[in-house]
Amino acid sequence: MAGSLAGDGDDNNGKNLEDYKWAKEVKNEMAPAGGSSMHRSGSRPQLDLSGAAIQLNSEERNPTILLPNQSDDISHLALDIGGSLIKLVYFSRHEELSPDDKRRRSMKKRLGISNGKRRSYPILGGRLHFVKFETGKLNECLDFISSKQLHLGGIDSPSWSSGTRSNDNIIIKATGGGAYKYADVFRERLGISLDKEDEMDCLVAGANFLLKAIRHEAFTHMEGRKEFMQIDQHDLFPYLLVNVGSGVSIIKVDGDGKFQRVSGTNVGGGTYWGLGRLLTKCKSFDELLELSQKGDNSNIDMLVGDIYGGMDYSKIGLSASTIASSFGKTISKSKELSEYRPEDISLSLLRMISYNIGQISYLNALQYGLKRIFFGGFFIRGHAYTMDTISFAISWIEKFIQKGTEITAPVPMAPPGTTGVGGFERPSSRGNTLRSDASATLNIGVLHLVPSLEVFPLLADPKKYEPNTVDLLDHSEFEYWFTVLSEHMPDLVDKAVASEGGTDDAKRRGEAFAHAFSAHLARLMEEPAAYGKFGLANLLELREECLREFQFRDAYIAIKQRAMVNGVCEFLWVERILKELIMEGRLRTLIEGVLAANIFDWGSRACVDLYHKGTIIEIYRMSRKKMQRPWRVDDFDLFKKRILGHGKGEHPPYKRALMFVDNSGADIILGMLPLARELLRLGTEVVLVGNSWPALNDVTANELPGIVAEAAKHCDILRKAAEAGGLLFDAMVDMEDELKDNVTSVPLMAVESGCGGPCIDFRQVSSELAAAAKGSDLII
Repeated sequence: MAGSLAGDGDDNNGKNLEDYKWAKEVKNEMAPAGGSSMHRSGSRPQLDLSGAAIQLNSEERNPTILLPNQSDDISHLALDIGGSLIKLVYFSRHEELSPDDKRRRSMKKRLGISNGKRRSYPILGGRLHFVKFETGKLNECLDFISSKQLHLGGIDSPSWSSGTRSNDNIIIKATGGGAYKYADVFRERLGISLDKEDEMDCLVAGANFLLKAIRHEAFTHMEGRKEFMQIDQHDLFPYLLVNVGSGVSIIKVDGDGKFQRVSGTNVGGGTYWGLGRLLTKCKSFDELLELSQKGDNSNIDMLVGDIYGGMDYSKIGLSASTIASSFGKTISKSKELSEYRPEDISLSLLRMISYNIGQISYLNALQYGLKRIFFGGFFIRGHAYTMDTISFAISWIEKFIQKGTEITAPVPMAPPGTTGVGGFERPSSRGNTLRSDASATLNIGVLHLVPSLEVFPLLADPKKYEPNTVDLLDHSEFEYWFTVLSEHMPDLVDKAVASEGGTDDAKRRGEAFAHAFSAHLARLMEEPAAYGKFGLANLLELREECLREFQFRDAYIAIKQRAMVNGVCEFLWVERILKELIMEGRLRTLIEGVLAANIFDWGSRACVDLYHKGTIIEIYRMSRKKMQRPWRVDDFDLFKKRILGHGKGEHPPYKRALMFVDNSGADIILGMLPLARELLRLGTEVVLVGNSWPALNDVTANELPGIVAEAAKHCDILRKAAEAGGLLFDAMVDMEDELKDNVTSVPLMAVESGCGGPCIDFRQVSSELAAAAKGSDLII
């Protein structure tokens, strides 16, 4: 299958980051000024690839690769210095966020999680960033490295503020011819020695990593549409890797570390950029690509119809719109170069080179009997015209030369207004009907904030599970959410600024966040698939990540604190109601309470309006009166039957309940905790599951112990269960003694989900949640 790799790392400095320039400047100003560094060794970096995934970096319009479990120190910088472009990758570390050791050790003991390498809480190990510069602008690359101190370990390294500094024998891994050509420049300017790695070894190892470790990293591209594909690791090899850089290398990959370069061509991205500079006035590679969107190559290319008087050559299956000779029409016209439109030249040149690459690649795959061709390299990097023309070229070869071979390349239907090859009908030759990703030079990636440590073990079929219930590729759906999120932006910015004390710095960062996130929304409105397979959960997660990028750790912290205080005050009111009810009435009242309390979501405009009409308890009571059955999802009768069947209390109705808590305040305190108390009273273990990081006004796992502690002041059942589960400890009592004393108590525990957005993705949860799920028979 003809496909492209999504993760061809390229950043977008200069012109393509204009929308983000101001936001980026604000972000950069937040970095420490001056400091020290870590001495870099020349050893090969050891990456922990477990849970690796593409993540969109909200600072720059470019995906990064998140390595959530990276614990070993690794090299902060590596380079590929090619003939046309310098590609740079650097590593930034994240701090570990975890609660106190006592609670973690107690919870791990209860859930049977060992104290070995497996960690109870995910570690935000680090992120790989990708940046590109034109090789002719080497000084810009050197300035970038120097400004971020990447050769010294980066401003996020532990030794940055240690006060020590050493530039001696700094060794950086590098590939490409420029690693030899510019070695002296790097040594003189930055004190760096470039340790040359074999380019092909690195290329193949990187491709194998992306295809194996990153979900939906590969995609096909036909008719301007991307179709993402999941690769079976056991059926990956052999394949043909076509790396399109300045020139083209064609590599047959038979396994990890097993490959051979079988062919190539000197007509590649460097050819396009070189001829483009000579024939147009474009000053950058990206500008030349963008120009092709407006081109009409029929003014320059000789088509079959030009030769046969507008007729098809039906005898051999060629349509009138087929390109017979690239640039062939110029030989019959006495025009000067200045009389041809640069747009037409750019499009004709792009198609000539792309067709050539596609056809050579197919013929090599045919020769070696390979079923898959993967295209990568900077020339590909999500550019719609490039990918479509390569796909057309492969389809043409398959149709007219070797029909019936093993290669399966989907044949595209002719998009209106394009000129193709191989007998596909093309009513027109204008290039502006296919949208190009080059306007933002944005890699195609899959957005995952926190890659999974484990798949949730209770999923019926993980392969068929889809966390996004709203598909944003549906334009009407995206328009709706675009409006909702845009209208909500000013309110969110106000809350974010208030959470940081309303300082002038917070206001500047708030405006920068709004600028960055608005640019993301505009980008998605223009091209819904620009960031890969993308749903509502991903979009909401992107917003939270944008907030974190501009150092807003919890935009709703003040609201959450007020809601908690008010909620605890009303907890006793709920307890009094429950004491007056018999068992069946208690159960229904508890479930109604959960449903009624769940409306307290500050992401909802309707909820915000309600807050202006009454107190929390008034809104809660009003909501409960509206909880008439049947509910939209109504399993209450099954739940009641299970509970009442164990009414005498000989055995608990459920062994362990997982309760996924949501909003702060009334939701957790008036809804979930009373139900948790009832289950504990009946002998069921309860595990409260909260977000790993703040999102909207959702409760986080780190906040749960404090909430439970406040409620436990008024309820012995909650207090004893929280002590048994390790949520509450007497500072004077050793933890092991505490566990022994409560060995017969039913525990109340708290774990984090592994998520950092308002929606959960059960393909990627924390190890402790996965462990808790394996012993659970009730999920709420």
